Amino acid sequence: MMYVVALVAIMLTMGLALVRATLGPTVFDRILALNMFGTKTVLLIAVLGFFTGRPDFLDLALVYALINFIGVIAVLRLSEHGHFGEIRRAERPDERDP
Repeated sequence: MMYVVALVAIMLTMGLALVRATLGPTVFDRILALNMFGTKTVLLIAVLGFFTGRPDFLDLALVYALINFIGVIAVLRLSEHGHFGEIRRAERPDERDP
């Protein structure tokens, strides 16, 4: 019974996170909402693993958490800088080539 209540609560917060990701108002609010959705997905996988008696789901939850973290960092870098890589030295206007 307690697992069912936890699953319903997690699904409810996932729905609220999707609403926040859709409505915004800023890009960072949307990114934060998607990060929260990913975190709730990790919780959902863990609770489902305990509910079904499959503790190996925790490994999947940890992998998903790492992918979620790296993905959020990549999206934040892209939204701030507009690219993922370093700017080559010749493209920087403030530095002279030796």
